Amino acid sequence: MTHSDFIFNTPFTNQLFSESEIKYKEFEECTFTGCDFSNCNFSGVVFTDCIFYNCNFKEAQINYVGLRNAVFNHCDFTDVNFAMTDQLLFEFHFNDCVLDYAKFYALKLKKMTFTNCSMIAVDFMATNLTEVLFDNCNLHQAVFTDAIAEKADFLTSYNFTIDPEKTKLRKAQFSKEGLKGLLQKYEIIVR
Repeated sequence: MTHSDFIFNTPFTNQLFSESEIKYKEFEECTFTGCDFSNCNFSGVVFTDCIFYNCNFKEAQINYVGLRNAVFNHCDFTDVNFAMTDQLLFEFHFNDCVLDYAKFYALKLKKMTFTNCSMIAVDFMATNLTEVLFDNCNLHQAVFTDAIAEKADFLTSYNFTIDPEKTKLRKAQFSKEGLKGLLQKYEIIVR
């Protein structure tokens, strides 16, 4: 890997990144395929218009990383804490990713998309999820307390439990099957 602080339009394939190779670097229009970032601390890293395929971020320390139009496909983010990511020009999308036990506490995720993702026990506490698309996601034990999920789309997602008294859900979309996840605290039986 080049030692420059700015890397433009470069493909990376099957690379195991170390902390020293990633810190304080800016990647723009790069493609990462089959790369392993699990040993990395992402301090001062920016990814702009980058695409990731089959990459491992499991338990990576992504503090102070900038994600600007980053797209993640088939990546593993198990137990990753996104809460300290840089919120400036913040945009990312997840497709077919594992985000189990990830933390998005108090982030502004407006209009982000999660498609075909496993999101077991994800922490969305106090997160702004306005207009977020949860397309066919497993949200088992995900926490939405004090979140703003107005106009969010939960139509095709499943296994969620959301307390409408503790989450702002104005104009959020749910399927009839999803209603039981909104009524669980009331012990109402929906068949």
